[in-house]
Amino acid sequence: MSDLAHNYAGVFDGRLGFGRTPALLVVDFINAYVDEGSPLYAPDVREAVQQTVDVLALAREKGVLVVFTQVLYNANTRDGGLFVQKIPVLQRMVAGEPLAEIVPTLAPTPNDVIVTKQYASAFFGTSLVSLLTSHHVDTLLLTGCSTSGCIRATAVDGMQYGFRVVVPRECVADRHHAPHEANLFDINAKYGDVVSRQEVLDYLARVELT
Repeated sequence: MSDLAHNYAGVFDGRLGFGRTPALLVVDFINAYVDEGSPLYAPDVREAVQQTVDVLALAREKGVLVVFTQVLYNANTRDGGLFVQKIPVLQRMVAGEPLAEIVPTLAPTPNDVIVTKQYASAFFGTSLVSLLTSHHVDTLLLTGCSTSGCIRATAVDGMQYGFRVVVPRECVADRHHAPHEANLFDINAKYGDVVSRQEVLDYLARVELT
């Protein structure tokens, strides 16, 4: 056992497990990450999108709340604050920009909810907490991109707001393998449970919402 694994074993490897009432959160699966001509293109996101298709379909079939997030700024992007100064390419994420649209493969339906955000966490400056609590959600099934950015930030906030955060590892992606794996390691150690996609599908199949 490596020194790192030894230091974590029995200390940071606890598991919260699934609760009774889940919501599926699809974070920023937008064209900007799957279009090869985009400056934000991340090849692994395409596979994560495909891996999420069946999870999304089963969540809808079971009547689970489905929430998408989409990064959108005012035309002047002043609502992006320092974030768009740090990452100027985000200034393109405005209404009418095709790269800002949710990928057609996972197109929202009228029964889904779309939450607009301006920063990394799906919780920061949005109504997500109120939405989840109003539906008595205790378990957040977290999919999307990128693992080291918006997924990690949302996982941290999700834990801090009292939700059981569950990340199906095949349904999240990053621009690079190393930060992807490192952040999955940290999320699983401290902020939620990183599990297989199949485990999430098995859980959803058992869900009985009242």
